[in-house]
Amino acid sequence: MVKQRTKIDKKQPDSTYYDKKRSTDQADQSPTNSLARMLGLLDLFTSAAPSWSSDALIQALGTSRSTGYRYIKALADVGMLTPVANGHYILGPRIIELDLQIRNCDPLYNSAGTALGTLVDSTGLSGVVCSLFSGSVLCVREHLAPDSPPRLFSRGQRRPLFRGAASKAILAHLGAHQLRNIYNKHSGIIATSGLGTDWSTFRENLTKIRSAGVSVSIGEFNPGVIGVAAPIFNHSGQILGSIGVASDDSKFDHKNLNDVKEAVREAAKKVTDRVAVIGTGLDRAARSVG
Repeated sequence: MVKQRTKIDKKQPDSTYYDKKRSTDQADQSPTNSLARMLGLLDLFTSAAPSWSSDALIQALGTSRSTGYRYIKALADVGMLTPVANGHYILGPRIIELDLQIRNCDPLYNSAGTALGTLVDSTGLSGVVCSLFSGSVLCVREHLAPDSPPRLFSRGQRRPLFRGAASKAILAHLGAHQLRNIYNKHSGIIATSGLGTDWSTFRENLTKIRSAGVSVSIGEFNPGVIGVAAPIFNHSGQILGSIGVASDDSKFDHKNLNDVKEAVREAAKKVTDRVAVIGTGLDRAARSVG
């Protein structure tokens, strides 16, 4: 009698498993994701970590070695990274060239030059111009007074959207829908920043800033520093950035605060008017905020 061999079927993943895996693999290899991941390498270089080895970059990247080396080579070929000793890399000279191009071409930077200089001369305080950059505020231009406080906001530095006069002057003029989304995501930070422990209080505080046309803060980001800032708008009336002054609070004459506020408001109006003339392409609503 011949025994029949029993065929044992190994359980195979159903078709949805392969569909999901294929979809994930394709997403990881998409041009958009690859470019974002490659450019993200540049964010690793900071004053605390200005030099990175190839191995450390690849490990931080979380990709295969071949992909990591390809990204590093691509950035080095265009001058965004430059090799130094012992297989390490630092940020490259192409970034310096791009910064010069921005200074020559950025309508906000160029629109603010004269007004910022006049503001600093008239108040005797250091001045800054900031722009909205996703969920933060970026310093675009600064003009330091001789008695400038240390660690003042300077070009290329980012600050939270909820602290400091320069940030709040921008935050207060975002759209209602944007503010609602921001509050839902960051209610805890908003509360600790003194902007309100609930949505109603948050909205009321921002309404006060909008009505005043200027924001004032003391020690919110840098201890002992007072800041006064007003919003800058594009041609369509959408918030673009802010202009303001900062000073050591212990040396600031608070009897002159109203005069400083008026000077800052006037500077913001001049920059807004100038942006409307030369700011081609700046009539865009703030996107990806929060």
